[in-house]
Amino acid sequence: MSAVGFDPVAFLDAAVRIESHEDVTAMREFLVDTLADHDADPLVDDAGNTLATKGSGAPHVVLNTHIDTVSPHVPYDRDGECIYGRGSCDAKGPLAAILAAFLGTDPGSGRLTLAVTPDEEVYSTGAAALDLSVLPGVDAPAGDAYVVGEPTGLDVCTAAKGRFEGTVRLSGANAHAAEPATGTNAVAAAEGALAAIRDFDADRDPHPSLGPATLTPTVIEGGDATNQVPADCAITVDRRSVPPESAEGFRESLETAVDDATTDAVDATFDLTERPTPFLEAFATDTDESVVRRLADAAARVTDGAGGTVRPFTAATEASYFSPAPTVVFGPGVLADGSGPVAHADREYVRIDAVERAATALTDALATLVD
Repeated sequence: MSAVGFDPVAFLDAAVRIESHEDVTAMREFLVDTLADHDADPLVDDAGNTLATKGSGAPHVVLNTHIDTVSPHVPYDRDGECIYGRGSCDAKGPLAAILAAFLGTDPGSGRLTLAVTPDEEVYSTGAAALDLSVLPGVDAPAGDAYVVGEPTGLDVCTAAKGRFEGTVRLSGANAHAAEPATGTNAVAAAEGALAAIRDFDADRDPHPSLGPATLTPTVIEGGDATNQVPADCAITVDRRSVPPESAEGFRESLETAVDDATTDAVDATFDLTERPTPFLEAFATDTDESVVRRLADAAARVTDGAGGTVRPFTAATEASYFSPAPTVVFGPGVLADGSGPVAHADREYVRIDAVERAATALTDALATLVD
């Protein structure tokens, strides 16, 4: 198995032309065909993950990214420096680099696995169900280290905040607005609930690399009639968490805080939004881990020091599903540049030389990790 004949830029050029914002079938078929053409023996598991592996033994390094994109589709375009279009940087550019590294690496004593997921932008159903033991010769369901392909500007990201969402519900009792004291006003109780939300992190120390967690009320609803004391109020919140906070730990803590901040006459509850997979929680990898040091050194070399900075990633990723195994986020492209948003935006693009350098950096790092 080798990368002979594989051109990551040519692969990306074709991949961006394939729409994968509503259905990933065509993009997955293209990926599977590409792997098969290079004798990589791909398989697709029951969750739609595309998998391939080679080598044996330890360490077992896993290369992961995703093939789905956000809506709406942005048509392909190209000039001498960049490829434009939906998915060019999030995350087909990283996928192209990862493929080049996977196909171009011959493990010595270690194992290298490719695991490409189908649903990162919505519920991460592929990553949540990922079990590497479906691969021939693999006994453990998880790897020893992970590289997750996302647009990081060729920096090596070792941590990211998680994202939780849920709704505070305040329940009182209806009454005529002319006799407000005979009811329990749930909308009025929102004053205390919002104060609890605002002060929730006041006594919490910021994470050393990710900084403080944030808690933001985003939607509020309450009341049915303008002449009635409202019995119900709901406040939706967005949580950007830092380690070691878990989704359930956050739920319990916020429910207690809101309950303490409202009167006994109001029933205060907080529930996380229902979803078929776990929330993407925060993760942090020790910067001394081999996967961090080797990839940072390789990225710095191929960019003459412009890349390879070890830093946090600013968006939630499927990397949290793979932690606590040492996990880094790395790839060509940027979430935003000096002119504004890039990933998920109408102007999404990736620089061609960044894709080539990412492929080289990954290949060089893997040669030392799985040799």
